[in-house]
Amino acid sequence: MKVAIFHDYFGAIGGGERIVLLMAKLLDADIITTDTEALRKMDPEARVISLGPTIKYRGYKQIAASLKFYYCDFSDDYDFFIFSGNWAHYAAHRHHPNMWYCHTPVRAFYDLYDVFMRRLDIISRQEFRIWSRIQRKYDQQSVRHIDTIVTNSKNVQGRIRKTYNRDAEVIYPPVDTSKFYTTGYGDFWLSVNRLYPEKRIELQLEVFRNLPEEKLIIVGGYASGDHATRYHQKLQQHLPPNVNLKGEVTDLELLDLYATCKGFICTAIDEDFGLTPLEAMASGKPVVAVDEGGFRETVTPRTGILVEPSQVNIVNAIKTLSRNPESYKEACVARAREFNPAHFEEQIKKAVENAYSAHQRTL
Repeated sequence: MKVAIFHDYFGAIGGGERIVLLMAKLLDADIITTDTEALRKMDPEARVISLGPTIKYRGYKQIAASLKFYYCDFSDDYDFFIFSGNWAHYAAHRHHPNMWYCHTPVRAFYDLYDVFMRRLDIISRQEFRIWSRIQRKYDQQSVRHIDTIVTNSKNVQGRIRKTYNRDAEVIYPPVDTSKFYTTGYGDFWLSVNRLYPEKRIELQLEVFRNLPEEKLIIVGGYASGDHATRYHQKLQQHLPPNVNLKGEVTDLELLDLYATCKGFICTAIDEDFGLTPLEAMASGKPVVAVDEGGFRETVTPRTGILVEPSQVNIVNAIKTLSRNPESYKEACVARAREFNPAHFEEQIKKAVENAYSAHQRTL
């Protein structure tokens, strides 16, 4: 079976991008996408078809991606199609049989709509209201062309049911624990995420502003031209002296940071799933995460602490884990091993086979 995977763009390295690359390897699939800057850094050997770059300006970037996917046509070139991201599924109307690995419905249109509105000035608010109303309509129409939906967590499974009134099978993203290792528990905490407002990085800055005896390294980039540009600039202007906004790093550098950090911190709003806490656990590091979303499906009392998203609670949790982070190592590694790649491979291949067979029966 010849498979193609459509993905929005590779503008920043994140969990969704890593899942696409893994699926491409497991299914011997081609990747069809728009921007490819980060892809060449992640996997130079990946088989990629580029639809061309998007417009690097807030709002227009997403519209450009939507149109590129909507008008492309590879229907005669492949036997099965997988969509990944928020805009790639606009190609679904002419690409069957298909499956959408849904990381989440577009949060700015649905569950985080009010959050996004509050961040904008009056003029931008009106623009966003109109833009999101139109895009929400087309998003709903496009998803009707999806044959099968799988997703990354029970948390997002619930969002899909509420947003689209569709069922979705949960296939948790995997962690290749063989890549991770521990060399010690150093003098810094680690945070790994795209630099987007919904990740609440500003909360992390304030926490460590109140913990001058601790250090924090924040790893992650953002796609230029989206809503994160101003946010990134704002973060840089308000950095405490004990926080290092490191930006994107290589895989080897990231593995070393996991191996040497004291612990890991996550503050995202109702995170879809959250692969990075499991990566930290694979390196034997305890996790402080907000008690929301996908973190509830991975972080346990034996691997870290779930807390309310407040400075006081996070500060206290960090102080608690800092006393003896080594004591969490065994449980953390064991928890990460539960999300093994072999299980993911079996599930994703079965999901593709089932979706393909179901479509054949309708012919």
